Amino acid sequence: MPFISAAEEIVKKSFTSVENKFISKYLPVLEPIAVKVYLYSLYIFQNGMNSYTFSDLAKTLNMTEENLSECYSYLEEFELAAITSVSPFEVKILEAENVYGTPKKFKAEKYSDFAKSAQVALSGRMISTNEYRKYFYFMEEFGLDQNALLMIINYCVNLRGDNISFAYIKKVVENFINEGITSAKKVEEKLSAYTSSTPALVKLFSAAGIKKRPDIDDDKLYKKWTEELGFEECAIISAAKLFKVKTCEKLDELLIELYKNRRFDVKEIEDYFKNKTSVYNLAYDLARNLGVYMQNPAPYVENYVNVWCNFGYTFECLKSLSVYCFKNGRNSFEFMNEFVTALYNDGIVADSSVNEFIEKQIADEKLLKSLINASGLTRKINNWDRENLKKWRSWNFSEDMLSEAAKLSSGKSNPMAYMNGILSGWKAEGVFSPSQLLSRPDSIKTVRSDEAERRALIERHYYDLRNSAEMRAENALKTATADKIYGELHKELNELTISLAFAEISDKEKAAEISRQIDILEQKSQKRLSELGIDKTDFEPRYSCKICNDTGYDKSGSICACMKKFIADIKI
Repeated sequence: MPFISAAEEIVKKSFTSVENKFISKYLPVLEPIAVKVYLYSLYIFQNGMNSYTFSDLAKTLNMTEENLSECYSYLEEFELAAITSVSPFEVKILEAENVYGTPKKFKAEKYSDFAKSAQVALSGRMISTNEYRKYFYFMEEFGLDQNALLMIINYCVNLRGDNISFAYIKKVVENFINEGITSAKKVEEKLSAYTSSTPALVKLFSAAGIKKRPDIDDDKLYKKWTEELGFEECAIISAAKLFKVKTCEKLDELLIELYKNRRFDVKEIEDYFKNKTSVYNLAYDLARNLGVYMQNPAPYVENYVNVWCNFGYTFECLKSLSVYCFKNGRNSFEFMNEFVTALYNDGIVADSSVNEFIEKQIADEKLLKSLINASGLTRKINNWDRENLKKWRSWNFSEDMLSEAAKLSSGKSNPMAYMNGILSGWKAEGVFSPSQLLSRPDSIKTVRSDEAERRALIERHYYDLRNSAEMRAENALKTATADKIYGELHKELNELTISLAFAEISDKEKAAEISRQIDILEQKSQKRLSELGIDKTDFEPRYSCKICNDTGYDKSGSICACMKKFIADIKI
């Protein structure tokens, strides 16, 4: 049986609606007469009694009009009502939604001296009952000293004038409370510390044409620029003037950009300003060379072009590298970044060393093309060809000997593998020059046809194994990055990895923060891959032999057990 029930007849009658929150939250703490006034006010409004007057209500509740007015003021303190007009007296009933927790009736007399001083400071406007109540709340709930609050109000008045809005004062008060600054002494120390940097801010604002007076938020930013980021006053002023920033928020963004690009000195900032337009133009040139459509250059400049310039590469050098990348199938900023980073890690940065590298690569491509043609093939050069050339050179074979081997392999089922077998045999026989070939029997020139065929078969087998594993990994990554969500996460991870490399050199705290962001993105990436039914390990080649990674030779250069088994199985 419920504690309270109602007769059936009641259900059929009209009702006045009251918010449950009023009953549960306000009714237990309000003075009884105020509850009567609130409920009867709801009844008048909800039943459309438009002709009912302030005097009629006072008579109905057996109150004087003065007492009724005091009741409404009391309800206004709890934000349950708002007096919108005194003559004629009009009131608006508000929803029962007090934001400060349990409603509390503050004793105004306790803060009478504060109220008088606050009104004197804010002489340009009248302080409302509700504003006073919120000041009392700050002092009651957070132990904010009366004198401390008056100091803050006077500080705000000095900044913005004696009619400053409560919203601004409230924001400043909350900043102090959040920092645990509630005593008059601490507020005074905080304001004194701010005042010490005011002259520098005034000088900065004057130089940059920022038309406002410095406040505590500006002071926080200034301390960040000088203490955390390490900029000197002259550098900050130079940056503000050069880039024509008119707010501290925009100046903050600019200084963070300069910080990322390691531009701290006035001269460095001036050079960065002069080159910024050129860097954007360079980004467009690189995109054109790579065959990439670029709608917004900003992210490409920040994540790639600026990074490469900071590595020490010149504009012309980067253009040459972009052309080379396009011709060799690396036609994206991501692929070019991998290539440039690899060069940088190998110490190939100066124009001369880069040009020498490119010339060598071009010469190698030309040589490989001639060898492929000599062997009777017409296909494009692939990475296996490049790996083979690197291996043949390590065996000390000249271009002439490579050409001879290519001719001998012409017409075979797998010429390049056959050629690899011939050269391997010559190496074993100690034949490294054309003159040695001329002085030896024909059998030496071919190093026995069956031996070359044998080696070709082995080379072809291991090439197929490696290529198959690598293609599977490449296709898995392509499938994953084709997904919009994972593709964005993958791109963002690559960009953060670049930022981490810089941060680890100069800013350990920033590096730690970036590492934390990378961990979060890794988790999101892993979750998305699971949703796509893809395992991240699929991005790495799964070689059939873990010992030799499908090369046929272990780390010491000895024949791997898998090759021995393969030879035994095919009986060659």
